[in-house]
This record gives sequence, structure tokens and C-alpha cells, in this order.
Amino acid sequence: MSDYIKNHSLINSIIGEGTRFSGELVLNGLLRIDGDFIGSVNTEGKVLVGKTGRAECSIVAGTAVVGGVVHGNIRASGKVVILATGMVLGNIQAGSLVVEEGVLLHGNCRIKGSGSQNPDAQGANESKWAIDWQSDNGSGGI
Repeated sequence: MSDYIKNHSLINSIIGEGTRFSGELVLNGLLRIDGDFIGSVNTEGKVLVGKTGRAECSIVAGTAVVGGVVHGNIRASGKVVILATGMVLGNIQAGSLVVEEGVLLHGNCRIKGSGSQNPDAQGANESKWAIDWQSDNGSGGI
């Protein structure tokens, strides 16, 4: 069954390469964006932005994986993964964050430890970073 991925999550929606879509997506399961999307996404499942994907949107998901471009905020109850080909221009709030080498990331990150149950509560397991990889100070980093 090609509609299922490894952990048996149903791939509900695909915005294919060469497709442009604007709107609000609310779904259960997995959304893959390989084309252009403008709007908002809300799912307890996963959002995958492929290498050719470009999303100008806010994402609320269980897990988000970015291999293309996201211009907007990402809030994940679980993990956010930004692959080496990825670019995020916006704020990230997540349980954990994985950033591969070569990523362009411009925004604020708020990472909750696994012990925190309330996403809006300030806890001992929380870390915050303001990241601007385009700084004029020549440091090239945080």
C-alpha cells in the first residue's frame, strides 16, 4: 500500500511539484508539499515540505520536516527537522529541533524538553534562541 509510510500514517494530501494552492488545510495524517502553497496547515500528524516545496504559511503539526522553503511560523508538539536543503524564515516552537548543516534559518526558536506537557508554560526543560544567519557582525551564526 503506497498510501502508507513506515509508521502506518496515512498520506492524506499531496501538493505536487508544479502545483500552486492557496487556502487553509486541516487534516489528520500526513501532508507533503512539493509545489507552492500559501495559507495555513493544521494537523496532529506530519507535514513534509519536499526539496522543491515552497510554503508561505503557518504550520501547526505533530511533526514538521523541511527540505524546501517555509516562510512562516512552525509550531510542532513533537519534532521539527530542517534538512540541509531547507530554509525557514520564521519562528519555530517545538518539542525538539534537528537542524542539518547548510540550513538557512532566520527567526526565533523555542524548544520544549520532553518533560513539558503544556506548550505555553515556561518550564525548566525549555530553551530559547534567536537566530539570524544573515547578521552584519560577520560572526555568521547565533
